[in-house]
Amino acid sequence: MTPAVRTVAPVTDPVPLVFDSPHSGSIYPDDFRHAIDRMTLRRSEDAHVEELFAPAVREGAYLVHALFPRCYVDPNRNSDDIDLSMIDGTWDGEVNPTFKTLQRGVGLIWKDMKAFGPVYDRKLTAAEIRHRIDGFWRPYHQELQRMLDELHGAHGQVLHVNCHSMASMGDRTTEDGEVPRPDFVIGDRDGSTCSPRMTDCVAETLRQLGYSVAVNDPYKGFELVRRHGRPQDGRHSIQIEINRRLYMDEATLSKVEGFLPLEENLTVLTRALCDLARDPSRL
Repeated sequence: MTPAVRTVAPVTDPVPLVFDSPHSGSIYPDDFRHAIDRMTLRRSEDAHVEELFAPAVREGAYLVHALFPRCYVDPNRNSDDIDLSMIDGTWDGEVNPTFKTLQRGVGLIWKDMKAFGPVYDRKLTAAEIRHRIDGFWRPYHQELQRMLDELHGAHGQVLHVNCHSMASMGDRTTEDGEVPRPDFVIGDRDGSTCSPRMTDCVAETLRQLGYSVAVNDPYKGFELVRRHGRPQDGRHSIQIEINRRLYMDEATLSKVEGFLPLEENLTVLTRALCDLARDPSRL
């Protein structure tokens, strides 16, 4: 079976800083059997995000990224975030669907792409869903947890940056509605998942680079920062959403001229976070 996750270690002295990209995977498993057009389905990917943060390993950080697509099974959802109406037969696990699952069809297993239509022309079996959880979702979570625990054990603290991209415009189904979005949205779940100094470091570094930045609006962070962000224990997690127009053609997913300048600026951000990670007193 295709590996679910890849970890890239730093090529210089490591620091307790981990970037993870859960939604940039583009290896579609053979058993997906989706009904919607593949290119349309690929609009759900955070295309190229793992590449944008790849230079982080040259600065001492680690990079963890999914290889499978989020619409197959989403690592940024809990394993019980399931819509039972998708299942053919009974489900023997826990069920606790969120509003995004019930209202938008984008839970652990994606059901709809709204304007583009349903993902499947069939129901999924319980065995299919269990396979996706055990073979893809769980290995991703285990690997990210392993890295964070290892670094926290060695350094007494760890910084975690959960990396995403967002469409340049919201739509009628999104939290913000049909409005243009800023260059970056930073999420710390209203200050609960990391030190305020980490949030300030990310936001101010990006602003000094000339970008527009919003904090917790419209994205506060979801499962991965909620799960790993415990600043009182020296575990700091923050979510970063990058506006796709900065680096790619949203229709074709191809990189545009802005890709390399953005990659260089994200390396500047990585250096600022490395400096923060090296000095616990600053947090």
